Amino acid sequence: MTPQQYVQDKAAASGSSFYYAFLFLPPARRAAITAFYAFCREVDDIVDEVGDPGVARAKLSWWRREVAESFAGRPSHPVMQALMPHVAAYGIRAEHLGAVIEGCQMDLDQTRYLDYAGLQRYCHLVAGVVGEVASGIFGRTQPGTIDYAHRLGLALQLTNIIRDVGDDARRGRIYLPVSELQQFDVKAHEILNRVYSDRFTALMRFQAERAHRCYDEALALLPSADRASQKPGLMMANIYRTLLREVESTGFQVLHQRIALTPVRKLWIAWRTHWRGR
Repeated sequence: MTPQQYVQDKAAASGSSFYYAFLFLPPARRAAITAFYAFCREVDDIVDEVGDPGVARAKLSWWRREVAESFAGRPSHPVMQALMPHVAAYGIRAEHLGAVIEGCQMDLDQTRYLDYAGLQRYCHLVAGVVGEVASGIFGRTQPGTIDYAHRLGLALQLTNIIRDVGDDARRGRIYLPVSELQQFDVKAHEILNRVYSDRFTALMRFQAERAHRCYDEALALLPSADRASQKPGLMMANIYRTLLREVESTGFQVLHQRIALTPVRKLWIAWRTHWRGR
């Protein structure tokens, strides 16, 4: 199997909404974003799938060395072999990949966030930096597009957190800030034990309203000169915002199930965004 086939299979197998946005890119950019996304999946899967935290830390350390070796001209993993031919063309730096690894390390070291500021730091690493790299691959020409990409990354990650409250709780993690749990009088044990209440619904509505504000702020930050090149990001925004509205329509029934859009619906939203340009 070639490195290119490896990253293609990794991206397709994830079933992520991101994959549908990649389909509309020209071949070179599609190859670059697929390889970068496969890297993100590799390190993220370590946290989600490796049961022993010590083994997971060792694997993340291995990836830090692999990134350093790759940027020194010695990639050994197929993901890095697929990615490295694109780093110069799209301004991908070792510190970008290091930030993603650092964010995944936070998942091993921390299962709670005291306040929204702390959660934002995590979102910056696992989503904002990813958005910055992706916007460069898509064809960023304006400095302001970086601010848009970081804000959109935050919106997408907040949507993930809202959707995955139940899944994360089953792993012993709660990403909703402790200060906000206290604000709405929701106890951690209620989330861990999948207990719904009016208080929980109010808390989740608060989270969703903030995510919607982030989407609106991101779109307002996107320079008009880069709107056409950033269509893949707009596709992801539309897919994820549709998912957020789907979660809202259930009354935030996320503790016992993982709400998702069908592949056909994701593809339809991506195609419609491509055609409409927004």
